Amino acid sequence: MSKIISVHSFRGGTGKSNTSANLTYLCAAKGLRVGVVDTDIQSPGIHVLFGMDDNDMGHSLNDYLWGKCEIEDAAHDVTSSVGNISGKVFLIPSSIKAGEIARVLREGYDVGLLNEGFERLIKALKLDVLIIDTHPGLNEETLLSIAISDILVLIMRPDSQDYQGTSVTVEVARKLEVQDMLLVVNKVPPSYNLEAMKQKIEKTYNCEVAAVFPHSDDLMTLASQGVFSMRFPDHELTKYYKQLADRILV
Repeated sequence: MSKIISVHSFRGGTGKSNTSANLTYLCAAKGLRVGVVDTDIQSPGIHVLFGMDDNDMGHSLNDYLWGKCEIEDAAHDVTSSVGNISGKVFLIPSSIKAGEIARVLREGYDVGLLNEGFERLIKALKLDVLIIDTHPGLNEETLLSIAISDILVLIMRPDSQDYQGTSVTVEVARKLEVQDMLLVVNKVPPSYNLEAMKQKIEKTYNCEVAAVFPHSDDLMTLASQGVFSMRFPDHELTKYYKQLADRILV
């Protein structure tokens, strides 16, 4: 049975898209057919991690939302960009054209089409996992993604603003009766005790912390030029990404 996983954060800059990309790769490396949708239409970016630029894009999620194509026509097989794996990776990017982003900001779109599109993607591409890289914060699109998810992965940093914003998001997710909600603490400074951080966050939100990611200079140096766990399979951070991937596939 297919799983829908939303990866979300209350604020930008938490590492949400990097987490989505690494989960996508690691699930596909296990032999699964994985789709990843960039619903951060106002500030898209996950396509960069899979080596896609504007010239490669063709149809995008925007085209589907504006009735120009079926959503599966916007799905790009990017498996070759993540090396020799036994599964498949399909990316549904959002447009990076300034005019199309401006149109979203100006006109909006029918959010209900997203739910229909997600279901169609799962059937048309025979997906085992669909990962939704959301727009930060709480808006209509985000609420829909959260509500239809089998698993909600909330990314936060050990930062006072993130603590407060994550508290709001957790409360909203509980009201939407999300089946399975997981917290991930990202970019933790090396001076912190990771296990103590995990216990503190779980106590604060009464919610499972699936992973605590230490800050990584190597990740910063990579600068989104590829999927980290593919480029650095033996790295300590990759170990934590694998831990999270194993948890969501239980």
